[in-house]
Amino acid sequence: VQLQASGGGLVQAGDSLRLSCAASGRTFSSYAAGWFRRAPGKEREFVTGISWNGGSTYYVDSVKGRFTVSRDNAKNTVYLQMNSLKPEDTAVYYCAARQGGYVRTSRFDYNYWGQGTQVTVSS
Repeated sequence: VQLQASGGGLVQAGDSLRLSCAASGRTFSSYAAGWFRRAPGKEREFVTGISWNGGSTYYVDSVKGRFTVSRDNAKNTVYLQMNSLKPEDTAVYYCAARQGGYVRTSRFDYNYWGQGTQVTVSS
């Protein structure tokens, strides 16, 4: 499975962005997917994840109520809708997939990674 993340950019606090993660491979629909981010000087952290069929999602507390993860298995794509962005959301965002169908929060549980897309939120 190969993953391609896109949709990052420079926005102001309070704005919205939607990230996309396009996957190759017919088995992607059976994989759980996650979004991670790495802010400058910090380690990569889990942001949100979605199960293989979209029936289960999980969010880190700092983004609950602002971010929404979704997927369209017909298009082999996972989305991250980010609303009410804050300067502390500034990071490189990575999408990831794991062969198990259910979400895990550790980056070590993910087998495949996209290249990352930069999100910068100015105050």
